[in-house]
Amino acid sequence: MSFLDYFKSLKEPEHRLAWAVAIAADALQIAAFPFFAEGGLSPADSLLDLIVAYVMIRLLGWHWAFLPTLAAELIPGADLFPTWTAAVWFVTRQKVKARSKDVEILPPGPAPEPRR
Repeated sequence: MSFLDYFKSLKEPEHRLAWAVAIAADALQIAAFPFFAEGGLSPADSLLDLIVAYVMIRLLGWHWAFLPTLAAELIPGADLFPTWTAAVWFVTRQKVKARSKDVEILPPGPAPEPRR
């Protein structure tokens, strides 16, 4: 399944918005913050991580994947990996899988004859 197919399978607007926020936050941390921040202990970087964590919890609900992600973002240099995007993928992947395993309910009607 390609990323585009996976993104199209997300029916809830909250999931799509969470993906957009995560990708934007990771892109900002990887591309922009190293140029104007004070390094690993940047207050702007930490503030961005706290805001993104709050937004993710509001959009997707509490999930344990957000806790190690927030901890990894506070480690200098570890924020160069797209941890928010990985966490959102993990959380939404589980929800899409759970939805696809739903049992199909058939309309009422006569039961098929058993084969002998």
